[in-house]
Amino acid sequence: MDYIEVTYMYKKNNTTPDVSEIVIALLSELGFDSFEETDEAVKAYAPADNFNADAMLELIREHPELITSLDTKRIKDENWNQKWESNFPIAEIADKVVIYAPFHKEIPAFEHRICIMPQMSFGTGHHATTAMMLELMLDIDFDRKRVLDMGCGTGILAIFAAMQKAAAVTAIDVDKWAFKNAQENCERNNISNVEILQGSANMLKNRFFDIILANINRNVLLANAARLAKCLSKDGILQISGFYEDDLADIEAKMKKNKLVMLKKIKKEKWVAAVFKNMLTSKRI
Repeated sequence: MDYIEVTYMYKKNNTTPDVSEIVIALLSELGFDSFEETDEAVKAYAPADNFNADAMLELIREHPELITSLDTKRIKDENWNQKWESNFPIAEIADKVVIYAPFHKEIPAFEHRICIMPQMSFGTGHHATTAMMLELMLDIDFDRKRVLDMGCGTGILAIFAAMQKAAAVTAIDVDKWAFKNAQENCERNNISNVEILQGSANMLKNRFFDIILANINRNVLLANAARLAKCLSKDGILQISGFYEDDLADIEAKMKKNKLVMLKKIKKEKWVAAVFKNMLTSKRI
């Protein structure tokens, strides 16, 4: 079966930082089942028999604030798997972590090896935010800790926390594809102590964690800062990413209002990841 590749160029802005996620959600409703993201575009793939050119054009007309243009081309069946796999290289983090897919043949002998089949979920180690989250996790003691991965996507952060001897890990995502994908990836890595839930931050009531990981966008982080802080233990760590460097001041101010102080931050390209801790018990490092 041939596939159609549609490339949507989208507009980025500070008020809607998760544009690519919105575009992917819209496209998934039109029968597209695989996606690739770049800084300015989303490539979506659908079986040629399901392709509706009028629906593609209508998406631009309905959402001019998001999408600027599109380009389409047909991909022959015999080249489909090879093309998809060639665009999903092995990711290496800080010379210690390697993220690979089941179809990769030669895996580097790094200290930590994580097998991820992304499907339609975010979190493969290739995006700067995921890479920084994994890098920062290398310096955190997860031994016997209770961990939350909020907005888990593929489950990669939850899986790595479990590999780092966390006592119990809870992974939550509102997206049904992420929920299923995280389950599959936990099984793929022989991880059994991760509880995977489909839902929002509303599920956090009466739950408490020593470490919270949240690689989600700026607006969601700001909206849920108080809720995340309330379920963080006295000496707990909140590690976040998914926002631009220009957003850091607003996020740090919001966290400070919720008795959290920033300990550390790192930057990659235009993205930032930061570690926060309870204000009364922490010292800036």
